Amino acid sequence: MIASMTGYGKAEAPLGDLMVAVEVRSVNHRFCEVAARVPKSLAGSEARFRKVIQRRVVRGRIDLVVAAGGEHQARTIEVDAELARQYYDALKSLQQQLGLSGEITVQMVAISRDVLTFVERETDSAALADHVETLITRAIDELDAMRRQEGEAIAQDLGYRVREIASRVEDAARRAPLIVEEYATRLRSRVRVLANGIDLDPARLAQEVALQAERSDYTEEVTRLRSHLTQCETMLKNGGAVGRALDFLFQEMNREINTIGSKANDAEVALAVVAMKSDLEKLREQVQNVE
Repeated sequence: MIASMTGYGKAEAPLGDLMVAVEVRSVNHRFCEVAARVPKSLAGSEARFRKVIQRRVVRGRIDLVVAAGGEHQARTIEVDAELARQYYDALKSLQQQLGLSGEITVQMVAISRDVLTFVERETDSAALADHVETLITRAIDELDAMRRQEGEAIAQDLGYRVREIASRVEDAARRAPLIVEEYATRLRSRVRVLANGIDLDPARLAQEVALQAERSDYTEEVTRLRSHLTQCETMLKNGGAVGRALDFLFQEMNREINTIGSKANDAEVALAVVAMKSDLEKLREQVQNVE
């Protein structure tokens, strides 16, 4: 089964008093590129997380977002009682020296510098990294399921258009011998008119017909197109990361189809070529979504 390069996955689970959430989003890209946004405590694990993703994803730009909720619970407030007492004594002394009235409240002391401080509790970064890796794996499972579901729809469309092109190729192949016969008939008719009753040289006419047959022969192009189409069907059947290979085959098919159109110089073949190029253009657009 082939996979699209577009998808989304999410996983979350608590670790102690932290709620950890992981999101992965993927869009089209020629290669596998991972952009990570993680908490500072996990900055050293970014390369590890990228490898986890790259083991599962061959092509696409992946945005990884890791968030740890409830961070306020990982902090405590410490009170420097000795410093608070010094502030209080200093304020009391200042009040007496200036002859001021009023009460020195706890709020006055509490807002003094460094009396109350936030202290971050140390987080076990190794345990957090292990936890995040597990969540990334679960999120990638969800991402992969979405990409494969979309890939199945893309594969059906690709298969349909490949079969349509194959049908047109066979139309062009059946038309090939008729093109030569019709050319020979037209040539004899024109020469008779121009000769005005003079006997025609059959050998010379046969030679001219043979030259035209050689110029208009697109048997090799038909053979290569059949081979490319067979390879496309095989890739779509086997699945996997076939996006680049299919893209290359479609480029080669475009070259062969153009050559058939230029060699044949025939109205019916030209119509088949136009239909093939229309389907091929849709194939080339669609394959840009394939991993």
